[in-house]
Formats: sequence, C-alpha cells, structure tokens
Amino acid sequence: MIFTRWWHSRIITRRWRGAAALAAAGVTAAALTALAPAAPALAAGVAPGAPGANATWNESNLQGFADSLGSASKVWYSLGDGELENVFYPQTDTPSTFGLQYIVTDGSTFTDTETANTTHTISLVDPTSLVWQQVNTATNGDFTITKTYVADPSRSVVLIQTTFDNLSSSPLQLYADYLPQLNNDGMGNTGGTDTTSGDLESSNGSVSSALAASTGFTQTTSGYVGSSSDGSAQLTSSHALTATYTSASTAGHIVQVAQIPVAASGSTTFTLALGFDSSQSAAISDAAASLAAGFASLESSFESGWHSWIGGLNAPPASVTGAGKLEEQYYVSLMEVKADEDKTYTGAFVAAPNDPWGTSVSANSAGDHGYHVVWTRDEYEMASALLAAGDSADANAALQYIFNYEEESSGAVKQNTFLNGNAVFGSLQMDEVADPIILAYQLGATNSADWGHIEELANYLVANGPYTPQERWEENSGYSPATMAAEIAGLICAASIAEANGATSLAASYQSTALSWASEVDSLTYTTTGPYGNGDYFLRITPDGSPNSGASISIANGGGSHDDRTVVDPSFLELVRLGIKSPAATDITNTLSVVDSELEVTTPEGPVWHRYNFDGYGETASGGDYTGSGVGNPWPVLTGERGEYDVADGNLTGAQSLLATMAGAANSGYQISEQVWGGSTGTGGFTFGQPDNSSTPLMWAMAQYARLAIDISAGKDVDTPAVVTQCVQQGSCPVSGSVKETVNVTVPVNTDASGDTVYLAGNLSALGLGQSDWAAGGVPMTRVSADEWTATIEAAADATLSYKYDLGGSWSNVEKNADCADISNRSMSVNGGTVNDTVANWGGPGACGDSTAVINVTVPASTPSGDTVYLSGNYDVLGTGIPASDDWIAADYPMTKTGTGTWTLTITGVPVATFQYKFTLGSWATAEETSSCGDLANRTFAFSTADASYTATDTVAAWAGSGGC
Repeated sequence: MIFTRWWHSRIITRRWRGAAALAAAGVTAAALTALAPAAPALAAGVAPGAPGANATWNESNLQGFADSLGSASKVWYSLGDGELENVFYPQTDTPSTFGLQYIVTDGSTFTDTETANTTHTISLVDPTSLVWQQVNTATNGDFTITKTYVADPSRSVVLIQTTFDNLSSSPLQLYADYLPQLNNDGMGNTGGTDTTSGDLESSNGSVSSALAASTGFTQTTSGYVGSSSDGSAQLTSSHALTATYTSASTAGHIVQVAQIPVAASGSTTFTLALGFDSSQSAAISDAAASLAAGFASLESSFESGWHSWIGGLNAPPASVTGAGKLEEQYYVSLMEVKADEDKTYTGAFVAAPNDPWGTSVSANSAGDHGYHVVWTRDEYEMASALLAAGDSADANAALQYIFNYEEESSGAVKQNTFLNGNAVFGSLQMDEVADPIILAYQLGATNSADWGHIEELANYLVANGPYTPQERWEENSGYSPATMAAEIAGLICAASIAEANGATSLAASYQSTALSWASEVDSLTYTTTGPYGNGDYFLRITPDGSPNSGASISIANGGGSHDDRTVVDPSFLELVRLGIKSPAATDITNTLSVVDSELEVTTPEGPVWHRYNFDGYGETASGGDYTGSGVGNPWPVLTGERGEYDVADGNLTGAQSLLATMAGAANSGYQISEQVWGGSTGTGGFTFGQPDNSSTPLMWAMAQYARLAIDISAGKDVDTPAVVTQCVQQGSCPVSGSVKETVNVTVPVNTDASGDTVYLAGNLSALGLGQSDWAAGGVPMTRVSADEWTATIEAAADATLSYKYDLGGSWSNVEKNADCADISNRSMSVNGGTVNDTVANWGGPGACGDSTAVINVTVPASTPSGDTVYLSGNYDVLGTGIPASDDWIAADYPMTKTGTGTWTLTITGVPVATFQYKFTLGSWATAEETSSCGDLANRTFAFSTADASYTATDTVAAWAGSGGC
C-alpha cells in the first residue's frame, strides 16, 4: 500500500528548513558502528534563536491512528507521511507532538528525511489489533526503515520498534528528529538532554515528554526551529550536527535531534520510547520502564487488549466477511472509533484526531481545537455504530458523557466542547438535543436517572422546536428536514420512555407535538415551485418555514446568497432513516432525483455526494488549503447514508455497492475522510475521489461504514427506532387510549397520484390524549388500496369528534363535495365502533377537475368472479396532477362493482383533454379484446366543456386469457 503523496504536507510544513543557509562549525559525526547501549555524548550550552519560527499543525491526511486499551495508558497517536505525527496526551483533545521521524545522512553528500525523501507503505501487523507498521524506502535506494508501533498498556509511552537497513555501499548515520508541541501548544516548550540518562526531555506546563532509545544516543541537541540551533536544519545543510546544545531553556518552538548508533552496513534493530507524564523525571522513568519491559512483551499485551475487545463484539456481518478490503475496513473502522474514546472522560469521543488543513492552523499558542473536540451528533453516530456491533457498554458510556458534560440544565445541548464540557462554539443545533434521546431509546435506558435527563431534553424540544438555530452543517437557522426528523424521532422516543416512567401527561405532550411536526415537515421544508426536476423537493433549510417563498439564504464559507429553493442537501434522508417517512414516499423519491442531479459525483470508486449547492468548505480550486472559503468537495459519509436509504428501500445490492465505494474512498491505511478530492487528478497533488486535506479520518465516516455493513446483513437499518416508524407511519404510538374507533374512507381515484398521505383533522383535544385541534396533519391514515384508507382513532374515554379529511397535511387539499364546494365538518362518536366515509373530491391544484366523467362498463359473463376490473389509460392528460408514470399501468385504478357484470369509475378532467383508455383484469395478459379475440384499439373520451358532467357506457366483448380467448 504505497502512499504516493508523501511530499504534500511535510514539505510544505518544513520547506524553509532546507532553505536555511547555516554556517558549518566544522564538527562532522564519524560513522558509528556500536550496537550496544552507548554512553551519552552530551551537548553543551544553551541554544540560541528563541522562540523559533512560527508553529503550525499537520495536514490531516493520517494513515493510522491507535491507542492501547489499557486504562493507565493515556497516549493516542496518529501516523502519516511515513512518520509518527500527533501524540495526544493526557487526553484526546490535547495534541502534544508535531512529529517524530528519522533523518539519514552519509555525512558528506546527502541528507534525507523520511517525510521528504522516501516512499511510504503502511499496514496492520495484526488485522484485529491496531499494531501499525510503516516501511519507508529511500528514493535513492540507499536504505529502508521499518517501524512498528504500540503503546505500553501500563504507561503513557509510545514504542517504535525500528529496523534500519543500510542498502548502500557506505556507512550511513541515523538521527531521530522530534518536534514536541506539548499541551496543545507549539510555542511554549522548553527542553534539553537529561544529564543522567542522556534522554531528550521537554516540558510545557503540566505536560512533559522523554525520548529514549534501547541503544542510547551518541549525540543529542535541542534548539529552536528555523534558527541556527535547529539540528535538523544543520543536517540538511551540512550533513552533520554542526553545533549542539544541552538545553533550549526559553519557551518556544523547539526541535530535538538525537543520533542513534547503527551498523556500518546491513541491518540494525532497536526501539525508541516516547514517554509522557506530568514531569520530566517521571516521563524519563516511564520511557525507561517500557524499554526494560521489552517491545515483544508489550506488543503481546497491546494485542491482547484489542483481541479481548473484538471478542466481545458480534461476529462481523456477512456483507464484509471474507471480502478482503471490506472486512479489513470494517475492523479498522470499529477499532479506531473505539480508540477515539478518552480515558479520563469515559465515553467522550472527539470528532477526529486531527486539524483539517493543519499547516494553515497556527500552533503559536494553546487552545487550538481542530476536530479533536466533542460534537454530540458525531458522538451519537459513533455510539450507534458501536451499539450495532455489539458494544453496548461504550455506547452507554457515550450517553452518560452527553448527559453529564454536553447537556445543560435547561435541556439545551452545547454545540461542541472540549472534553471537560467547556464550550468551543456557542450556537445550538436541535438535532443534537434530540440525538441523545434516540440513543437512550435504542439502549433501553429508561431508569429514573436517565429519565431525568431525557425529560429536560424533550421539554426543550417541545418549547423551542421545530425551528433550529443551526442545522447539522452548523451554518444556517430555520426549518431543516434533517433536523425535524431528529426532533420528531426524539420526541416519539421520549414519549415511550416517559410512559415507562409513569409520566403519562408528558408522554402525550411529546407524542402529540411530534405528530404535529411530522404533519408539517412538507409545508415547512418541501417546495413545489423549485427550479430543479419537476419543481417538488425538500430544501436544505428554509429560514421562514415557507418553502415556496424564495427566501434568500447566505451560504457560509464564501458560498454567497441564494434563493433557498436552489439549495438542496442529501440530509433529508434522515426522514427515512429515523422512521418518519417511507422510502417510497413521493416527496422522498422526488428529492432523490434532484439531489442526484445536483450533488452526485461519480468518482472512480463510485458515487459520492456534495453536502449542498454552492458549498465553500473545502480547498481552493487549485488545491490550496481552506482558509475561510473554497470549493466544497464530496463527502463519503453521505454515500453511507445513501446506502442506508437503499437498505430501507430493500435495495441491498445497491447498498453493498455503496459500501464498496466507501472502502474504495479510504486511503492506504483504511482512513475514510471527511471529504474526497472532487477536482482533476494531479491538481494540488490530489487524486480524484481520494482523501483531501480536510479531515482524514473523520470518525463519523468510519462509524457510518461499520453501521452500513451491519445494516446490509440485517436487511434493515438497525438504528431506525421501531417506535417511530410504528407511530408516525402506522399510527401505533406509545400513548394510546382505552377507546378505539376504526375509521375507513373511500377516496377519489386520483389520490395515489399525489403521492401524499390522507389525514384526519379535527378537534383532537376532545380525545383526551393531548393532541392539537384542527392541525391539517392531525392523524395520518394508512393506505389500504388506491381508493381506500384507514385509521384507528384512540380516546381516553367515549368522545364526540368533529373532523374532516385532507390530503398531504394541507388545508389547501381539504376534502370537497362532488361539485368541488366546501363541506361542513363531519362528526363521529368515538365509542369502539367503525365509521365508513367517502371523500368525493380533494381541493387544491389538480384535484377538482373542471369536468367529471362516469365510466360505466358491462363485462362478459365469463369474467372470473373474483377478479377486479381496472381502467388503464393516459391519465396525465386529464390535468389533475396524475403523473405520466401512472399512465397505462394495467392494475393502477380499480373500478367499483355496481351489479352482476357492471362496473363504474368516476374521473375528472379539464377541457380540452382527450382521454385514451382500456379495461383490464389487472394485467395486460388479461386486457379486453374483440369478440373474435383480436386486439382492440384504445377507447377515447373527450372533456370538451368546463363544469360539465359526462357519462360513458362501454361493453367489453371478451378478455384475453379467458372465455375462449
């Protein structure tokens, strides 16, 4: 797995070093051949040049991330560009290094660094533990360096077993090049050589590090980056340490270099130990203890910890088992999500162990956050993946962390925080208020302590939703279909948990609010006047809750201001994942086609989607770092979400293909990024469809991959709360009454064409279950057939209900009489019986046609007694909203039997419309024929006059496939 973009980040970061013209002091290191631990060769003096050049963080294109599962080991480390990059200590929001690499020189003609002058491969030594191995091969062919990484399970020490192979004909010298940026600060570090051990030591406030080698060091120096005391710059310019220093005692941006004794030819194997603690002496002691324990022993303990955790999970899903890279990606994804958990703040998972576009991020002071802070939404996504894989303990730890550090006493949830709960950004996103409730429901967390937190969260949703100060992309306020999906699901889950805790009135409030919002999703976020497709689709967000108004929204990151109808977003699929809508709902499928047309990018690995139109969060078009504006690239996590839609829709083959796309979009270390490069290969050094410099990995994306793999094998989205689907789509809710009335309604034949749900609206408060009066989306009904819908009305006791029917939860589509006039409210007694109603017409565009036609037909006596007669034709010409996709479907519109051998159907149309039609028994194999069993030309009927009523009387002579034909 050769990583071919080795030059992109580290050369940018350190390029000024090779340009520094430093005078040699005439000291050249001789070739060293000793393999036993050498006596320390101490430097002398205090380094000049403080504070050194400006410090930044790394580009985030990591290729490996790991920690030990030992609770005493509080180091997490990332690998990239052939080196050890960021070590986090003492917790996952605190990076404490920039990098540790080797420098090789022959002492006279060349000096090579691993990051700049080698090609890199990375692999796992063991597929079920995070033992990473890097192999760096010199571009000049003179050497290879093989490095295997583990963390000591008992100490905060990273160990690097190194084999240096000298492939040249001359002795070579090897140096460790270490850049401490302790305590999340690149400019506040001091360091030097310990006079007793010869180790390199450094400190910044309460964090110290020690670098030691099993061989000892033969030379050491500490200096300031970019100055004359910079040891790595000396090696670059003079192929030797020309001036060495015992200490860099003034706080600044320091660099530490140590020579390691290696054989004059052949191989040398040794171990580096990089230890961290609260003091230099403790860090030195830790490093020494780890070296004394031996790499082999600690590697075995490290692996055992991971094997034990993997052994406690469910078996890997069939979607990846035996599938090579798909299975490897599954294990790495889950292990790195687990590794992302902090050990001081158990259950805290940061979004990613990196800084997107890090070389443009200053490290001159402490407090940088990058993505190594907690977002509740990302925490929920990771916890749900762990739960799906069988790790309920860590998922529950995540829930408890959210309750204790993210949730405020008001029930609000902080946008994001450092691990200690201190806020980073200051806004609020309502989906993050709902997510922990959904997670609690999935975990079965219904005890009284959990209920106390859930009650606060749910009360906040009821009081402040469905409007959100920000949607999940953290930029705009208003009404978002994705946010509303979370809010509705959260409240239905809260109603279930409230019922379990005896809080019946709160349960009813949560449920009625959720159902009201579910009925309003389309009216608040679904445009019917958009410029894309057929004009009907969900928007990313509406600032005013009026999706047809054309309100202007400002796109962050330099995206400009636009009519909100021109901005779509795949996030609307949360309505399906969370159980609010069926995957086959017309509003969902309409939006899918628009999103695919506007946002889908076909990469070499498969389809990946942009977040939304005009997105500016990404590199510049030429590949430069994002610094406030740019061009947003496609996000692999959206491919995973589309895969979950396919699972819900029953398209497991499509979902499996998208799983492979996600794996293909990962880099050579199985890291799935926030974004992949959407421009041409070669631009900015990037490859089309492969990770850019945003965030690699993004733990949300890693979790999404694992969860999709599990969903495919389960044949369903395992994180869809069943209670939400049952309540919102099927009418079986957590809060139910003791009196149940069955309501059946016969609806116009063109009802299906709208793709909308039939609702019963009325003075629902009379039912005694806390529901709102006369909300257009009051009670969703269930489709039985093209012209039959049903619902169960529940009441706390016998009640009288005033009501009407409407289509799509809109009063514009309320029922009308046969003449398209308004009707009075209906009334029913809810007392345990059954009500049967008929709707003559729907109001609204395309519902009440200008004219009606009654089609009567007499069929032959040979018609099978159990068959239904259907009327098939070109319905789209009628002008009533029936789409062309409904034309000429053999079993689309059933007729009503009126007697022996007679059937009827009423249709509406506008002048001048000529309707062509035929009769069938439900398939074209049983369509009407002539009396001699021949083909029959289409029948026609013309609507030529407005506000007229017509009658057609037809006779079927014979049916294909029966009666002798």
